[in-house]
Amino acid sequence: MVAASSAKDRLKRRLFGNPLPRDQEEARTVPSFQALPILSSDALSSVAYATDAALGVLILAGSGALSFSLPITITIVALIAIVVFSYRQTITAYPQGGGAYVVGRANLGTLASLVAAASLLIDYVLTAAVSLMAGTQALSSLWPWLLNWQVLIALVLLVLVGWANLRGVREAGRLFALPTYAFVVMVMVLAVAGLQNLIFSHGFSPDPPPLVKAVEPLGLFLILRAFSSGCSAMTGIEAIANGVQLFRSPSAQRARNTLLVMGLLLASMFLAVSGLGFMYGVAPNPDVTVMAQLGMRVFGPNTPLLWVLQITTLLILMLAANTAFADFPRLSALLARDNFLPRQMAWVGDRLVFQNGIKLLLVATAGIILICQGNTTVAVNLYAVGVFLAFTLSQAGMVVHWCRERGVGWLTHALMNGIGSTSTCLVLVVIVISKFAEGAWSVVIAIPLLVLLLARTRMRYRQVYAELDLKPGESSLVQVHQRSEPIGNISIVWIPAWNRPTIDALRYAATVSDRVIGVWVRPEDGDPELIRREWQHSVGDDPNLELQILESPFSSLINPFADFVDAIEERDPAQTLTIVMPMAIPRYRADSLLLNQRAINMRAALDQRQNRVFTMVRYYLPA
Repeated sequence: MVAASSAKDRLKRRLFGNPLPRDQEEARTVPSFQALPILSSDALSSVAYATDAALGVLILAGSGALSFSLPITITIVALIAIVVFSYRQTITAYPQGGGAYVVGRANLGTLASLVAAASLLIDYVLTAAVSLMAGTQALSSLWPWLLNWQVLIALVLLVLVGWANLRGVREAGRLFALPTYAFVVMVMVLAVAGLQNLIFSHGFSPDPPPLVKAVEPLGLFLILRAFSSGCSAMTGIEAIANGVQLFRSPSAQRARNTLLVMGLLLASMFLAVSGLGFMYGVAPNPDVTVMAQLGMRVFGPNTPLLWVLQITTLLILMLAANTAFADFPRLSALLARDNFLPRQMAWVGDRLVFQNGIKLLLVATAGIILICQGNTTVAVNLYAVGVFLAFTLSQAGMVVHWCRERGVGWLTHALMNGIGSTSTCLVLVVIVISKFAEGAWSVVIAIPLLVLLLARTRMRYRQVYAELDLKPGESSLVQVHQRSEPIGNISIVWIPAWNRPTIDALRYAATVSDRVIGVWVRPEDGDPELIRREWQHSVGDDPNLELQILESPFSSLINPFADFVDAIEERDPAQTLTIVMPMAIPRYRADSLLLNQRAINMRAALDQRQNRVFTMVRYYLPA
């Protein structure tokens, strides 16, 4: 068993890297040139499919309707500028990270913050799925024989992105920087080559697109639908405001500057792709993307530059999912710390990442890819609802923030965020109305259901903690019984928290042992003095009851306890040793997701090390 465990640990370290020390803060932060691809790959890559999405709606009114793509693009570029400048102010006000959940919780109340959180959680899953499916379409545009393998390719890319993130943000930054910048350079090369062709050969008279008959009348509603689809170019803009803590010091200033750079790159690339598509009369093709059509026209078919363009498009679309992998786990951890999600979502893994959030996102994204069968059309229809709802709530919260603070320039700040909130709210209404029948109804229903789930989780946590916590003045004295002859047993009691199950476990250990050692492994935000005061209150100075507070150099709270047990056993192999673990027994099956997760992992770790005797002291929760 020990050999198998060691082999398993070696394989894990080979795949995901060695554990990083918990105090190695620089392992969690990266320079701006790496933070840009980590947090902006979603936004920057959207130029590869946003134009396709808008043209795919306009073509329903026939070839002539494609001329509306240019004014739609200009409107979206103006909206990008408004949102970027609004979020720069958010970073100033919330230098530790100003996502919609944080801003809403501080300024608009719990309900608004949960609506924002639910919107973003759904959007992050769709972000990962759409990006990976669009990446496979970029590849199949280059090699059409891959069309039948799109779902499998998307799932393989998903696994690769998830693996990179489980290794940690530093590795992710190194891995993602080159493809992101290569894509930006190739789009610039495409734009410059296209502009040169327009000036010296083609001229500025737009080519007529291929003749396509109208299946729907051209009207305001269809134009708004196309605008809604084109707004998929704006997903991911908020990621930098959410991830300020990823930047090295001074993090807020670096994040503001990076957000501005990202906004300029996004707007210019989106305008270039849509503008060239308009001038060359490009029409949507289900088998060949707009980007690929432009590359064939500007660079020529089967040329090296076309191959580089499509490969870099594939890579950035694959890596765009990393924005979701950066922010979904972080938001889940915030919700878990506030007890809106199971607490294990806030656990930091050995590589200093929220590994449970990454794993959950992997599963959810795989489900979306399988449901959509690799087709981005369905997912894009759901894409922008959550994004613009979060935009609106975040900027409305900032207006409240500035009005409360009333510091220097507060009125200007409030006006800027007010414009941002109003603009995104209007777009949200347009998206919901124009896309409702095409699938937006599912997100409109899913958001309140998820909000209800989050609220019920916190309510249940409050009920459970109220039952587990010791009441003020409640008698909890623990003593080792005086005996005429020693039993010859030492008990080591694992202390996950100071509550009723822990007291019951200590009392039990005191009845079956001559000596009891209570062991508490300090988490990152733990207070040793609080544990010492509680121990003194409940145990006093009994020499047979000893408190050990262990520090963990890594994120794991399990290994230090297991190592402590090993050390006691090795010191005196003949000594009878009992490991006592408190366990809260839930009345409802769903409670098992909220309770005892670390205890289960602790028991598994001790089992692997072949420790001798375990005793589970059960505390039954009332219904």
